[in-house]
Amino acid sequence: MPKVIYQKDGRIGRITLNRPEVMNAIDDDVPVELAGCVERANADPGVHVIVLSGAGDAFCAGYDLNYYAQSTGSTGVIQDMPWDPMKDYAFMMRNTEMFMSLWRSYRPVICKVHGYAVAGGSDIALCADMIVMSTAARIGYMPTRVWGCPTTAMWVYRLGPERAKRMLFTGDKITGVEAEKLGLVLKAVPPESLDAEVEALAERIATVPVNQLMMQKLVVNQAIEAMGLKNTQLIATVFDGITRHSPEGVNFKQRAETIGWKEAVRDRDSGTWDWTENRPINSRA
Repeated sequence: MPKVIYQKDGRIGRITLNRPEVMNAIDDDVPVELAGCVERANADPGVHVIVLSGAGDAFCAGYDLNYYAQSTGSTGVIQDMPWDPMKDYAFMMRNTEMFMSLWRSYRPVICKVHGYAVAGGSDIALCADMIVMSTAARIGYMPTRVWGCPTTAMWVYRLGPERAKRMLFTGDKITGVEAEKLGLVLKAVPPESLDAEVEALAERIATVPVNQLMMQKLVVNQAIEAMGLKNTQLIATVFDGITRHSPEGVNFKQRAETIGWKEAVRDRDSGTWDWTENRPINSRA
């Protein structure tokens, strides 16, 4: 069963993340299959617009921490010490480039977010051209608290410096309502209206010639790229590797191995754990 599904529906190419049993968590295969689906859509002159969504209860809950954080031994995102930063960079930049296939796509991409688009899942969503989000959904990058730096670096380009810092200094998850207010997403609508809202937008875009859509997207994207997007992503991807191999990152990984990744994430997101001392905050030795 493909982990990312591609279907053509008239002038609309539909890409669906398809690991619903784990809330479409990212493993080694998902970025590759995602980029392959984008390539298929772009190779079809009959496709005018892409709709990206997730199967099941969420768009994407980020990287599969059951594998990457809870399991012991080296994986693509964690190495035994001493670690090789460039080996880490090569693996994570591969994923960043695969996610950015959405940004580079010659067809506009609408991302439909329900449930959660968090951590690596927000990286994917923010590479799309537009996000339409359920008011009840949540988006955020919690690993900025420990064990992560968003490699696509799209927060600052979508929000500007102050609002990006508000999100990245806290690692908070926000609702679709607040995401729209901040300008992070195009629109937030009630859950029952999400499908209809996205379909109406996709069908409207699909009436425009492919070459016109391509030109408008290239014009807008080059303005962002001229601001140094590629350089920012390089630094962010290197820093992401550092966060996972810093003393605090190693402590998070060890705690995930010991008590399970869900409990470790609760400690991280609640702000009750001191990752430098590796003990509850305000506890005494």
